[in-house]
Amino acid sequence: MSRSLGGALLHDLGKAFTHEQSGTHAALGARFAAEHGEDGAVVNAIAAHHDEVAPESLEAVIVQVADAISAARPGARREDLDAYVTRMEHLERLVLNHHGVTRVLAMAAGREVRVIVEPDEIDDAGTHALARTIAEHISTDFTFPGEIKVTVIRELRADAVAG
Repeated sequence: MSRSLGGALLHDLGKAFTHEQSGTHAALGARFAAEHGEDGAVVNAIAAHHDEVAPESLEAVIVQVADAISAARPGARREDLDAYVTRMEHLERLVLNHHGVTRVLAMAAGREVRVIVEPDEIDDAGTHALARTIAEHISTDFTFPGEIKVTVIRELRADAVAG
């Protein structure tokens, strides 16, 4: 097996051992690979993929970069349900604190936020400004990978009954 392929395929091998042994998954995986005769460059790529040890080859750096890119994509990291709910609630509370906002819905795993505003407090032009303000607030006060789309909705309904 080539070094880059071996490092790429085996870099998270140690996750299988984290529930029964102490140590990081990178260190556990590297130790297991070394104990089973894997090439030293592959062992280093496994150990180095989270910068716990210095990468010793171009292949190890490629594994680091590929792992980081993969981790940054939406939905890549499974969160436990409690952490996910807490993150969504935090995002919604952050947005709800803005003037005129009556309801906030975090959608698409937090990649989109729908904001309902009170039409008597926010005019049509104000919806654009509020969307920008909320996006800036999220950027500075909320940690997230990728982008979060902010949609502000202002709706005025008028009903009448004839008869």
